[in-house]
Amino acid sequence: MSGFVEKPEPIQVPGLVHLHTGKVRELYRNEAGDLVMVASDRISAYDWVLPTEIPDKGRVLTQLSLWWFDQLADLVPNHVLSTELPEHAPADWAGRTLVCKSLDMVPVECVARGYLTGSGLAEYNESRTVCGLALPEGLVDGSELPAPIFTPATKAAVGEHDENVSYEEVARQVGADTAARLRQATLAAYSRARDIARDRGIILADTKFEFGFDGDELVIADEVLTPDSSRFWPAEQWEPGRPQPSFDKQYVRDWLTSPESGWDRKSEQPPPPLPEKVVEATRAKYIEAYERLTGVTWS
Repeated sequence: MSGFVEKPEPIQVPGLVHLHTGKVRELYRNEAGDLVMVASDRISAYDWVLPTEIPDKGRVLTQLSLWWFDQLADLVPNHVLSTELPEHAPADWAGRTLVCKSLDMVPVECVARGYLTGSGLAEYNESRTVCGLALPEGLVDGSELPAPIFTPATKAAVGEHDENVSYEEVARQVGADTAARLRQATLAAYSRARDIARDRGIILADTKFEFGFDGDELVIADEVLTPDSSRFWPAEQWEPGRPQPSFDKQYVRDWLTSPESGWDRKSEQPPPPLPEKVVEATRAKYIEAYERLTGVTWS
């Protein structure tokens, strides 16, 4: 049992039809048939959407995604049509709302890994493979891989784990041509972003993309290269053989699994509210990632 501690009631806006409440985003359709994506300040951990929000998180995710879409534009088109607020939308949607093309989405999480950690590390320790790809002996938590690898996963419902699958399984599900295009676009986008981040003192360990089709054109969708969809590590603290410090919700995970929280991750009880110190530290990490990557001061 997991999911939302308390699922929020979506805001109803004249002219918009609410379609879906995700872990972080609310999705609407406007009268033109375009999607309106609103990033909330919600945060999830261990398959739970927590009861405490992180101020500014939705704006940081949206603005960072827009910056990355620009960096990748010559490699793969994106789904953004406009950042203008829809008529009648609440004022606090400003800066965290995107009007996007409605795409025929591909039901695959397109993950690229340049470093070994997380579920990839767990699989490697068992079989010396990740998603069926053989890797050399002697790698440890945080090791850089010989070359970036495409390690897809099937998309899961809220509260369920995405499941790593082989490239061959993706080809079976979506066809060989689409699978090849997904792999090429994923690795090209990851490699570009890894190099940009490295120039700014940040290691992009891994990331996930979502793609859809606009006719025959493969288009990148959802969000890109934020601390919610990527592992960013400060390069100056990188030290293989241990968990790496990161620009994401690690403060949240660490507190939830500490004695202070009093929460048993294995129970079916929802996590407790976050203390203010954890909220502030997590917000600061998201903003630091934005500022270091873009070179723009958050305001």
